[in-house]
Amino acid sequence: MFRIGFGQDSHPFTEDVTKNLVLGGIIIDGHWGFKGNSDGDVVLHSLCDAIEQSIGNDSFARYADIMCKEEGITDSVKYVEVALQNLAEAGYRLNNIGVSIECKTPKIMPHAGRMRDRLAEILGVERSLIGINATSGDRLSAVACGGGVSAHVIVSIIRKS
Repeated sequence: MFRIGFGQDSHPFTEDVTKNLVLGGIIIDGHWGFKGNSDGDVVLHSLCDAIEQSIGNDSFARYADIMCKEEGITDSVKYVEVALQNLAEAGYRLNNIGVSIECKTPKIMPHAGRMRDRLAEILGVERSLIGINATSGDRLSAVACGGGVSAHVIVSIIRKS
């Protein structure tokens, strides 16, 4: 059985120059990070929601908020681990992943290869199963004017054999 899920997340940039920009599981040097309690990785947050949606679950926030606020876990990779566990318990595995990122800054494509490698590592899939594209948004939104980053992720899943 084949299913799909879609996730979206956006975060504004922080003015805290000590907070790293974490996107797609990698740190992008030379840029400020996101406002929020966690690392704010909009790609991984969108990925979690896409996985959860694909198996008919509610938002990943139901566990991420507890992990972050009550347990102090701010690394979004840990949230992905929970989503993957839920996926496995439902009897599915990832088939492929599509990531679309919108932002004025930073430029995404110079980091896309490293991001793809890291996502493949986190997800335990072949790199070729992950597609990443980006757009500046042509100044049509607050994100596209430099206020933050928005990510959309779609996943396809199939029953484990």
